[in-house]
Amino acid sequence: MNYENDNRVVLTLDAGGTNFVFVAMKNGRQLGESVRLPSQPNDLDKAIATIKEGFYKLIEKIGEKPAAISFAFPGPADYPKGIIYNVGNLPAFAGGVALADILEDEFKVPVFINNDGDLFVYGEALAGFLPYVNSKLAEAGSAKRYKKLFGVTLGTGLGGGLVADGELYIGDNSNATEV
Repeated sequence: MNYENDNRVVLTLDAGGTNFVFVAMKNGRQLGESVRLPSQPNDLDKAIATIKEGFYKLIEKIGEKPAAISFAFPGPADYPKGIIYNVGNLPAFAGGVALADILEDEFKVPVFINNDGDLFVYGEALAGFLPYVNSKLAEAGSAKRYKKLFGVTLGTGLGGGLVADGELYIGDNSNATEV
């Protein structure tokens, strides 16, 4: 699928320990301005209310119904099931919170949650650094093309990600490249 020709709206969230940053995406581009709200890291009810508020503000700004919600969360979790737990910079989620289910019930769209470091590297592998390097190699007449990318993220915490042959590697516990 070519994301640049995808007319569906996807709401995104970068869930950091200090702030939650919400963005709407369409055709591989950001729609309007982002919404930034304090993350409420020590109060689960307030944190979930803030997440809902941020997505509702985006929907109001863009005036379109989203097709899905997809966002990045820091630290280890059961990402395939959308369960957040033991996130160091968001202690309110300790013990396990089925956040994907909560948001699917609220917004009636599919919700996909993954690790922030993984998604950063995946984006760079699909549409950022890796294609750029490979295009420069092609321009120089080289047959060499890179298919693997490892990256490290620095923010409130430290994370990482690995993409090999276009596939995000998360390991058997969805935390393979956590630093």
